[in-house]
Amino acid sequence: MKAQTVEVKESTGRVLCCTIFKPGGRKLLAKGHIIREEDVQLLETEGLRQVWVTELEAGEVGEDEAVIEVAQEMGCGCLEIRPAAGGRANLVATEDCCVLVDDELLKQINCTSSVVIATSLNFSHAKAGQRIATIKSAPFAVARAQVDAMVSILKERGPILQARPIRGASVGVLYSDPVDGERARQLFENIMQQRLVRYGVAPEYALTAVEDDASIARGLEHLLRAQPTVVLVASTTAPAGPEDVIGRAMVRIGCHVERFLAPVEPGNLMMLAYKDDMPLISAPGCSRSAKPNVVDLLLPPLLARYRVSGWELASLGHGGLLA
Repeated sequence: MKAQTVEVKESTGRVLCCTIFKPGGRKLLAKGHIIREEDVQLLETEGLRQVWVTELEAGEVGEDEAVIEVAQEMGCGCLEIRPAAGGRANLVATEDCCVLVDDELLKQINCTSSVVIATSLNFSHAKAGQRIATIKSAPFAVARAQVDAMVSILKERGPILQARPIRGASVGVLYSDPVDGERARQLFENIMQQRLVRYGVAPEYALTAVEDDASIARGLEHLLRAQPTVVLVASTTAPAGPEDVIGRAMVRIGCHVERFLAPVEPGNLMMLAYKDDMPLISAPGCSRSAKPNVVDLLLPPLLARYRVSGWELASLGHGGLLA
C-alpha cells in the first residue's frame, strides 16, 4: 500500500487517506472512500486541487471488501450484514434472538489477523434491529493472504457467532411451598412476569404444589404434557441439592440432572435438568427479585431451544458476579 498526494483529476479509482470536510465542518468524503468520477467533480467544485490517496498493491484487498468477506463467514442465523464507513461491517439481529459465541475461535481470529471482531456476550438476549457484532479492518488495505486464511478457518471451524431466534417460545411455572403452593404464587408471580417480559414471553402454564415428592412430580408431569419451551420451579425454600424434594421429584419423572450449583451470584443454588430435550430450572431465591440473576443468563439460550451443558454452565463464572 503506497500513500501519496496527487492532483484531484488524477485521483479516480484511488482510496482517500483522510476525511475531507467542507467549511463549517460538514463531511464531504470519508477516509477509505474510493474516489469516483463524480467525486472528482465534487472536489473540484469545492476548490480542492490535491488529495492524499493510497493505491492497493498486488496481493492486497481493500478494507471494505475484507470486512464483508469475513462477515459473510463468521455468523449465521437471524442476522444481516450492514456495511459501515471506515472499513467496518456490522451484524444486526433481524428478530429477537439469543447470541451464541465461540469464544476460543473469536480469540484465535482476533490474535492472528488485520481484521478484528467484537461481539455481544455469549448467551445474551438481542432484540430485532440490535447490533450484535462489528468487524473492523486495519486502515485501507489487508493482505489477500490474511483474508483468505481467516475465511478458510471460519469455513472449517465456524461460525463464531450464531443469532439463534426465539420463536414461539413458552414457559411453564411450578410455584411450590412446604405448606401452601398458592402462597408461592402470590409471592412470586408478579416478579416472574417482570422477568419473562424482557424476553417477549409470558408464563402460559402455571401450577402450584405443596413440596412433597409426589405433588412436585405430579405438577411437573402436568406442565411437561403442555410442552412449554422451558419449565421454571419457583420455590420458597432453598434446596440442599439433587437429593432434596425438587431434585428427587425431577429424577422420579425421568429427568437427567445436568448440573447443580452455578458459579453465578445471585443464583448459585441453581439446578438444571432435562426431560428428554425439555429444560427444567430450579433456582431458589431468584424468584424473589427481578434483578439479574442466573435465570437471566440461562433463559435466552433455553428459549432459543439451545441445550446448555454442564460445561457451559461452569464457564459462567467469568463475569458471573452479577451484583
